[in-house]
Amino acid sequence: MEPPRRSPSPSSSQPSSSRNPPCERLNYVGIEAVLDQLKIKAMKMGFEFNVMVVGQSGLGKSTMVNTLFKMWKPTPPGPVEPTPQTLQLHSVNHVIEENGVKLKLTLIDTPGFGDQINNDKCWEPILAYINEQYERYLQEEILITRKRHISDTRVHCCVYFVPPTGHCLRPLDIEFLKRLCQTVNVVPVIARADSLTMEEREAFRRRIQQDLKTHCIDVYPQQCFDEDINDRILNSKIRERIPFAVVGADGEYLVNGKCVLGRKTKCGIIEVENMAHCEFLLLRELLICSHLQDLKDITHNVHYENYRVYRLNNSHLLPPGPGWVNLAPTPPATPGPSKVCRRQTHNNSTEEY
Repeated sequence: MEPPRRSPSPSSSQPSSSRNPPCERLNYVGIEAVLDQLKIKAMKMGFEFNVMVVGQSGLGKSTMVNTLFKMWKPTPPGPVEPTPQTLQLHSVNHVIEENGVKLKLTLIDTPGFGDQINNDKCWEPILAYINEQYERYLQEEILITRKRHISDTRVHCCVYFVPPTGHCLRPLDIEFLKRLCQTVNVVPVIARADSLTMEEREAFRRRIQQDLKTHCIDVYPQQCFDEDINDRILNSKIRERIPFAVVGADGEYLVNGKCVLGRKTKCGIIEVENMAHCEFLLLRELLICSHLQDLKDITHNVHYENYRVYRLNNSHLLPPGPGWVNLAPTPPATPGPSKVCRRQTHNNSTEEY
């Protein structure tokens, strides 16, 4: 029988063998678990995203939105009925769930922009709708007893459809984009790009980029909001391709034994997810995969903040809304003895402020 082995005393120090790994978790606090907490909370609450589409009638705005979020209905056999024309500004809510992630999507479709004979100030209903959503959010935010979660109906992104003329931006487009970019994130796209050849497409893109630069129209992603070198590199590549040349799909088709999204024409099937045919994938990557949260952040921190500052500064001049807190500027106080505060500096002296 072997004698019992004596365990080393706590005070005895022995060199750690190669078989015993060092204590790697001595400096571990657990801060990285915050990411898991945020993920779990976000998965429970879901996300909100509001997209507006603006453009002339017949450019496929509704079709593009249905293709973007894959919300079209299967095409029934027989003659295909044309998509009904949007006659008034309206919003539609959808709840999309993918791999456990819920997205509350609000699509704001606008009537044909610039279809009237007299297009003077035809952008006012659209700008009024955007500001109305800012006002609703502000009304909820300044209440004395606020809701725990304020429903966000603010427009996070506006996709502006440019007609494929092949020349340049129309004066109406320029005037509207000047005003729109000051209120919301604008992503311009070349609609029905399949009506242009590849050479015409590139030439048209360069002319539009030159028009935007000449008239100081800052579309998304804005260069002044690039936070670091990685953002600058990624957004520079996007800015080189804007406006994206896109085509909407009208159904699913079988091409070379593979089911694809596309549009059937006399010349064949235009695959919307094929970069050789159009740049639909770049638009979807921008709006959903890479910049969705950034669109929401700029909306809240820049566009809504500008509206909030303007609204509060002029609240005494505007009619109060429901539940509006009186934010009129207080009358100037009567002069009296000023309060002097003292603080101690690093050299033990005191200074007044």
